[in-house]
Amino acid sequence: MKKITFTGLTLIFCTLFLTSCSKDSLQDDVTAYDQVVTEKVEYQYNTIEVEILDELNLYRKALGLNQLRPLAELSIESEDHNMYMIEEGVVSHDNFSLRASELMNKVGAKAVAENVGFGYKTSGAVVNAWLKSKGHRENVEGGYTHFGISVRQDENGKNYFTNIFIKK
Repeated sequence: MKKITFTGLTLIFCTLFLTSCSKDSLQDDVTAYDQVVTEKVEYQYNTIEVEILDELNLYRKALGLNQLRPLAELSIESEDHNMYMIEEGVVSHDNFSLRASELMNKVGAKAVAENVGFGYKTSGAVVNAWLKSKGHRENVEGGYTHFGISVRQDENGKNYFTNIFIKK
């Protein structure tokens, strides 16, 4: 009886623990890998946003600085901050440290800076205002590699601007 019980338990053990769990093909592994690690983030830039990105890069190029590459994650963070400012009815850098920390974790930013603005009607007007302000100009001229922009209007049609820069 002990031999039958021992043999039965051994068979159950072998069935449970020594059975191989495998994929049917290498393609299953690749597909599973792709589904876990690839999340493509997109941002649809409107005309004024594209103009701001272009104007900032033209300015940097004239100074011999590297051109910044747009990064959708930065524009999404910028858009979130614009929506916050619109809801609060105030232009601010509120929660900047939280945004910076989030970008360090999400996209591997080593440094983060931000410019905000309100009420300008054109890309040229807001870019000129940033360049006339020492702190904003330092951000534009900083050693960054990527940037993002969002321009959103409140219910009165006033533009809110958030421009985030990062160094990767």
